[in-house]
Amino acid sequence: MPASSVPILKLPGGGCVPRLGQGTWRMGESARRRAEEVAALKLGLDLGMTLIDTAEMYGGGEAERIVAEAIEGRRDEVFIVSKVLPQNASRTGTVAACERSLKRLNTDRLDLYLLHWRGRYPLKETLAGFQSLLRDGLIRAWGMSNFDAGDMEELAALSGGDTVATNQVLYNLARRGIEADLIPWCRARAIPIMAYSPVEQGRIVRDRTLARVAARHGAAPAQVALAWLLRHEDMMVIPKATNGAHVRENRAALDLALSPADLAELDNAFPAPRGTRPLEML
Repeated sequence: MPASSVPILKLPGGGCVPRLGQGTWRMGESARRRAEEVAALKLGLDLGMTLIDTAEMYGGGEAERIVAEAIEGRRDEVFIVSKVLPQNASRTGTVAACERSLKRLNTDRLDLYLLHWRGRYPLKETLAGFQSLLRDGLIRAWGMSNFDAGDMEELAALSGGDTVATNQVLYNLARRGIEADLIPWCRARAIPIMAYSPVEQGRIVRDRTLARVAARHGAAPAQVALAWLLRHEDMMVIPKATNGAHVRENRAALDLALSPADLAELDNAFPAPRGTRPLEML
């Protein structure tokens, strides 16, 4: 399938990113699986899923090295996201962590750099680090991960905090808590959500309702879970796949259109939250 067939989302700062990408959590943890993981990422690029999400935490940096191998000779095709750990997220620590990630990724810039979750450093320090990286051309945009609506409100009140590009959070059929407050807050400010663990690490694919909806479409349950998220045009989704069949299955989710009856059935099985809930994270 041509790369152009993957829908694109425009970030607040003007950059464009594919709405369906590839996650790398738990990659780089086994030398035995390395070649298969690299091959899976390469296939995803071939299919137009050129957004790759990684982090310094994943595999102790090995996931970033796997990404480097997968994108060799193709850097300009790829939108790379990485993350700084909260214990490294002081002003100078954020810069140093980014430089280490760039070295592992064998690139001169990140397209998007996120704070993985909140830690002991004040947000203004991390933001100052991001701003320094922007000025030096080492990153093109910055954002947050695992921030609830209150965290985002605090961030937006800081000088320059309103230039946040995205918030990457846990969101799937089984984890809908952000619909009550975080999604409306972000949408009101045109800040897109990046949904991680979209199939709950494979757990929800065993659900009977999901299987029933999938059977009606001749699809896999995981594709229904992805299509449920991808129907939101202001959302990016980053499933992980480590083999070719799974990569192709994820890509085909873009071709699955859920009907109002499908959505109602899924809502009944996975009810939307009644009132606000604490942010969930993995």
